[in-house]
Amino acid sequence: MLTRKQHELLLFIHERLKETGIPPSFDEMKEALDLASKSGIHRLITALEERGFIRRLPNRARALEVLRLPDSIAPGLPGSARRFQPSVIEGSLGKTSEPARPAAPASTPVEDSGAYSVPVMGRIAAGVPIDAIQHQTHSITVPPDMLSGGEHYALEVKGDSMIEAGIFDGDTVIIKHSSSANPGEIVVALVDDEEATLKRLRRKGASIALEAANPAYETRIFGPDRVKVQGKLVGLIRRY
Repeated sequence: MLTRKQHELLLFIHERLKETGIPPSFDEMKEALDLASKSGIHRLITALEERGFIRRLPNRARALEVLRLPDSIAPGLPGSARRFQPSVIEGSLGKTSEPARPAAPASTPVEDSGAYSVPVMGRIAAGVPIDAIQHQTHSITVPPDMLSGGEHYALEVKGDSMIEAGIFDGDTVIIKHSSSANPGEIVVALVDDEEATLKRLRRKGASIALEAANPAYETRIFGPDRVKVQGKLVGLIRRY
């Protein structure tokens, strides 16, 4: 559930801490990941921290602690032999080569029940962006009053940044496919054509703000060309 760059940065920090006991500098991380600016490193570190892989220690410069590694890192192998394998469900939802729409079939009636079957398209981060998603994993049954006209799909929530909106880690959200939304609506947003996240949409002048519903997370602001709306939240399912 990490992007390729997030995987690479986490492994680089982990290996550097193992070798020297000192985290790499931002310049070293930028060079190692071949990024054009340190702002990309800030974004990746924030993503890793919010998803519980690393921790920034307060009041200490360059103080990073690796809390855990993805399951996809093979245990017991030396650093250079380890290979990250993203565990996200990959796809092209929102990519410009094709219309941005789920690949799964639209919601369909469940015979004799009055309910509808909605395709579950993978996981979405209610914290920081994860890779865009498109392959159907399974389907769930939802009541008809949760759906309106148009195509719908479901996503499993990972993270806690939307808890004050009543959306918790492990919930399943029902999304109506849409390429636009009004300020204040909770949306699936695609950032930089590669990462998707569940956030409340706001406008900051000409920019777009993706706002968390948890004071522990900062609002992230992007230029309008960096964010594409993939759908709007219309319902939520929680299992107890």
